[in-house]
Amino acid sequence: MSAIDQLRSLSSAEDFFDTLGVAYDPTVLRVARLHILRRMGEYLYTNEAVGSDDDIWLACRAFLENAYNDFLESSPIEQRVFKVLKDAVKPKEEPKPSFVSLSPVVVSSHDMERQNSV
Repeated sequence: MSAIDQLRSLSSAEDFFDTLGVAYDPTVLRVARLHILRRMGEYLYTNEAVGSDDDIWLACRAFLENAYNDFLESSPIEQRVFKVLKDAVKPKEEPKPSFVSLSPVVVSSHDMERQNSV
């Protein structure tokens, strides 16, 4: 089984840390588990792990360590890895003004005759 297949089979944050051999504080993991794994995924996405299974394994271990360290020094709110947290601090867009045309309304002579006959 390849390194990536082994990682795909894992089901908890603790499994990732134990399998990759990364030490962790359960208190930190309890608070930021999803954020840490999401950040690891971002690192994997931007720094494609390539090479032999050993190279991929070492890269994934380093990405998990880096992600964990990000949350040792700051909180999930400060790191904002999820869209909902990023959107919470995004500047609000000014509403676009409604368009109301000030040009005169053109009424055909036929319509004018009909209005006058009523």
